[in-house]
Amino acid sequence: MAANATTNTATGTAAGAAPATSAPPDDGSAARWLYAYAANPEARVPGGELVEEVRAELHRRVSGRPAPPAELVRQAGDWAAAEGGRFRDLGDRADDDDRRVLVRRAVLGCAPLSLASGAWLQWLSAPGNADDALVLRILALYASDTGVGHPGASRGDAYLHLLRRLRLSENAVPLARLTGDPRIPDGAYTLPGLLLVMSRRPDDFRGELLGADLCLRTVGLPPPLTLVRQALPATADWAVIDPSAARRDEDPSPAEECRTVVEELIAREGPRAEAAVGLGFSWALAALREQTDALYAELTAAFDPAYDMAELMRLRAREGSVYHHQFQLEGRPLADWLKESRTDPSGLLGALARSRLVKPGRSAASALVKGLVSERGPMFRVFSPDDLTIIGRWIDSLPPRSPGSAEQETAAARVVPAPRPPVAVARTLGAGPRTEGRAPADLREAYHLLMVRTDTPALRRWSLDYVTGWLARSRYGMDHEPIPLPRSWGREGLRPWLQVQHDRHGAEFEENADVPLPSRDAVIDDTLQTAPLTLIDGSWLQGFTDHELASSDIGHALFQTYWDELGNGIAKLNHPLIYREVLKEMDIDLPPTASPEFARWPGFRDASFELPVYWLCIGRFPRTFQPEVLGLNLAMELSGVGGSYRRARLALQKYGFNTRFVDIHNTIDNVATGHSAWAADAVDTYLAGLPDSSGAGSRADAWERVRVGYRSLNPPGGAGARRAARRAIRGGRIDPLSLFSKRR
Repeated sequence: MAANATTNTATGTAAGAAPATSAPPDDGSAARWLYAYAANPEARVPGGELVEEVRAELHRRVSGRPAPPAELVRQAGDWAAAEGGRFRDLGDRADDDDRRVLVRRAVLGCAPLSLASGAWLQWLSAPGNADDALVLRILALYASDTGVGHPGASRGDAYLHLLRRLRLSENAVPLARLTGDPRIPDGAYTLPGLLLVMSRRPDDFRGELLGADLCLRTVGLPPPLTLVRQALPATADWAVIDPSAARRDEDPSPAEECRTVVEELIAREGPRAEAAVGLGFSWALAALREQTDALYAELTAAFDPAYDMAELMRLRAREGSVYHHQFQLEGRPLADWLKESRTDPSGLLGALARSRLVKPGRSAASALVKGLVSERGPMFRVFSPDDLTIIGRWIDSLPPRSPGSAEQETAAARVVPAPRPPVAVARTLGAGPRTEGRAPADLREAYHLLMVRTDTPALRRWSLDYVTGWLARSRYGMDHEPIPLPRSWGREGLRPWLQVQHDRHGAEFEENADVPLPSRDAVIDDTLQTAPLTLIDGSWLQGFTDHELASSDIGHALFQTYWDELGNGIAKLNHPLIYREVLKEMDIDLPPTASPEFARWPGFRDASFELPVYWLCIGRFPRTFQPEVLGLNLAMELSGVGGSYRRARLALQKYGFNTRFVDIHNTIDNVATGHSAWAADAVDTYLAGLPDSSGAGSRADAWERVRVGYRSLNPPGGAGARRAARRAIRGGRIDPLSLFSKRR
């Protein structure tokens, strides 16, 4: 249950989140570790030394002062055009069999970057900057990358479709699992791995991330994939995979949009921002060059079937060396040959080529791919169909009279240089934060600290405790005090129930038609005290901006809701900005939402921060508290539709205040095609995929958590709820009194 969630201090992730590897490797696979760690939606990356180590890693690939952005764009465009031609020429030189090998290797080699396309922008919007016009433009770029509003519509999903068409997708979902695919070279993870790490420190690396994004959009389709597009023009949606291409004909060019964002950032922040953008761009281009050169060398080597065979032996040698101690090959146990092959498989290939297991030039007649691997053979299912294709191609390439020539062995031993792994970054990240930081002293300080995406271990534990206590309070007495949600979820879903609730809201509005509207002072006071909540509209969904969640079957609707709350990238539609216009009509000019002055503003009552802090806390744990977030989102989107929004409109209108804020919510939250409908559908999609059984992880358990989340928008108070919160929060790290107001 969520009330028992704890924090894993080793990884900095909440219990229930996908854990990263416990310790980073001190070798060439460090980039894989970074990629897997930072792909976790609840991953937290510490500041301080780690930030400096990442910057040092960027500088290692960038010599001197970067050129101005316009010159960098020209350089990247020229390089991409030349490299694309080089890879297409490579494809033209290949016959059909060789081209299939090149296509598979190119697609796998580009998978870590292309599956995560745009993910480095995922945290650049935050509760504290969600009304910033520049941030909204960045969010618009990211929303396009994710295919906002549609499941499985991101650029990464288009690449996943390509992998599936080529039957290469076994390890592609979820993203972190890709690092377990041994067919992908370590160096392919360096660029996207560091980008994902930087994405978890958006305030430290905004310029670098936008510079790298501009580089990748300028390059467009990675050069190795031009070979694939040439060979398979209709196998993938190349316009979606290409980050420089607009998703629709009427949309602006993403490369031009990113360039405009960069220009605005530099105009706003000056030389320091220009240097950061230049560093990010130059580093991304250098890393992309290095990765592309390595992949070109790999593809060139793969023309020789012995290269593929050597790679297969190297990958399978470790497990194979456990066996085959009795089988002799040229007077040595095969197990010894396999041990040797972990570093140099050329000797084994030569011995196999000379053995009775292989008939050079005739794979169909060779025992290695015939009798040994048949259903009655001793190596049945040891090799996959793809493995057998590699073995057969190698055997067919062997000269009939000189199968063990020195030339063959040299080709088999060829090693393709890999990009330098970011070992120091992985080691520093694996060591964890050097300091714990401190927990907030009160709700106002917590509100201010939670305006950004990053945190400290102390703030993270505090946030987890706050949510845990709040949910315990929400769960208290739920079996005895009815809530609108039914006790069990039916397969008909929530749409029928949603219509009933909407009818009820409408009936209540009509019944209260004669109730006097509140006074002008009461309307102003309510508008003011609601400001800490409304100016972070959508913050309970901030975790669903994460790349994998934003386009998932469940999360796409939540990200689209978040996107709507912030105005779809358009400042005049941004809900926090619209709300500030109403406040100004009431002669209330509040400090910026992310400033410490806002949280300490004396006109707010302390109780006005209780629910906003809950939103800000639970939004950081989209996986740990997914059912509760779904329930909270349903309650939030349905709360005013058809009833309270209409009454609020009458009150605002009576005293001459603009009604746009409540008007827009009453329309976009509607129960047919709006946020309420999306919220219900997200719950239904989530529950439909769970087992209809009992116990943790069952549909019944998840539905109970959804109901708790629904009730958490307006939980009970009193002594019993206080005791429930105290029991849920171990060690008394948060005073349960801070979880609810004495007015309840």
